[in-house]
Formats: sequence, structure tokens, C-alpha cells
Amino acid sequence: MELNTDIITTPPLDSASVVLLRDSAQGMQVLLLKRHQASNVLGGAFVFPGGKLDQADQSPALLAKLSQDAATLQQRLAEPELGTERAAGLFVAAIREAFEECRILLGQATTTPLKLQALQNALASGQSWSEAFQNLSLQLSTDHLVPWTRWITPRQASVTSKRFDTRFFITRVPEGQTAEHDNFEATETLWTTPREALIRYWDHQIELAPPQIMGLVQLARHTHTQSALTEAQSRRPPVVEPEPFDQDGIRTICYPGDPRHSVQQPAFPGPTRLLFKNKRFEPELGLAALLD
Repeated sequence: MELNTDIITTPPLDSASVVLLRDSAQGMQVLLLKRHQASNVLGGAFVFPGGKLDQADQSPALLAKLSQDAATLQQRLAEPELGTERAAGLFVAAIREAFEECRILLGQATTTPLKLQALQNALASGQSWSEAFQNLSLQLSTDHLVPWTRWITPRQASVTSKRFDTRFFITRVPEGQTAEHDNFEATETLWTTPREALIRYWDHQIELAPPQIMGLVQLARHTHTQSALTEAQSRRPPVVEPEPFDQDGIRTICYPGDPRHSVQQPAFPGPTRLLFKNKRFEPELGLAALLD
């Protein structure tokens, strides 16, 4: 992972990302996708499915297919300053990106392989999401898509050349659906426990960006999906604005609760800063700080 040293003057782009969970014999697992090595955003890193908000995600015809109205979805995001259609569009973007990147269709009471294939065929033929949902008479339940955290990239972004205002949602993967990468934006699908993902990262087996590292630290506190979902439903999504600084030639990112951060209330458990060493970000106290 290469360190970005540029100052980004453009405003952050609204985006949505989905943390997909499932229970297994090994415990709660989370889905990670490996970004294509040639991608200009976190190429080669393992990430949660997600991407930018499209204008079409806010179309009235598509929003009418959601189980909750735009005002309710705005309230669930806890962003009163955000327009209702834009707030609802972020839920749509999360659902769309999950399907585009790993073929998981969220928000369906029942989903058959034929329904999934029909949607895939419709989109491949050039239909928009709105057209496909109208033609296939699909409805989407947003009730189980839970706002989790909100991350806003600083102007001195450390691992990307763009700024993002990303709303992370968390949900259980629907029964009967199998995640598979698209071989375009993502080249590998990985189901893993959060703890195992952090250990593999520490052992240089996989590459992770700071939001994924800190997200996995949060998830490692939970042994099953209901525990993680209940915790997310019990609070407002914390707003995380990382504050980077360079000290002794080392880029350091600090988070809420760190002595150097402008917000003294911690947003989540785990280390409050990551240091860029060996071409990756590490906590000061090593792996133990991620698993403690």
C-alpha cells in the first residue's frame, strides 16, 4: 500500500458500504472482497462491498420500491441536514453495490436463483436499476439494513487520491444466497471471522485499509451476528473523521478518543491511532492492540 501525500481540495463524495455478516461453526464471519489490483481506489486491498452514490439511486420510481419512506430512512441515518431523497438513495446505493460487487440481493423476503439471474440479465442488457425493478416487480425491504458508522476522508487522505463520505451499513446475508465476486471490480471473495482477518493482515497475507482495520476491530468483539446487529441498532452511527499528522517521518492517523484528536469521546473500541510502517498501517502496540 502506497502512502498518499497530496492535499485533496475537492469535497468528499457520498458513498455507501455494506458489512455483510453470517454465523458459522467458526463463529461470526464477515465478507471481504479483494479490490482489483488495477483499481485506482485501494487496489489489491480487501474491503467491504461498496461504492459511490449515483444520481439514479435517488430516482422517485426506485425510492417507491423501498419498504420505508425517505423521511424514515433519513431519520435512521441520523443526519437531519441531509436531504430525505439523498438519505434514501444511500440505502439504495448500499443494496445496488452489494449486488453489483458480490451478487447478494438485500431486502428480499424470498429470493430464488431465477430472480437473481433475471435481475443480472436485466442490468447486463442495459436496463437501469429503476427500470429493472419496475419490470421485475421487485420490492426492497430496508428494515434490516442497519446504519453502522460514517467515515469522512480527511483532506490529507493517506491511502486514496479522493475523499469519501461513506455510510457503512451492517446486515445479515440473506439465507440461500451465495456471494461471488464480479471479476471486474473485485477478484476474490473471502468469508472470515474478524479476528482471523486481523491475524492474516498482521501476517502479511491480506492487505487492509484503515477503515476496514478499525471496523474489524469493532466486529471482533461480537461472537454472533445478532450481537453485532443489536449493538448497531442501540446507538447513533458514530461520525469518524480521521485526523492525520506526521511525526518523526511517520504518518499517523488518529481517531476520536486519541489525545491528538479534536474529539475526545472514543467512537469505537480498540486503538485510537494507526502508524504507517512497512507500507501498511499498524497500531503502536502491535497485533495485541487489534485483538484485545
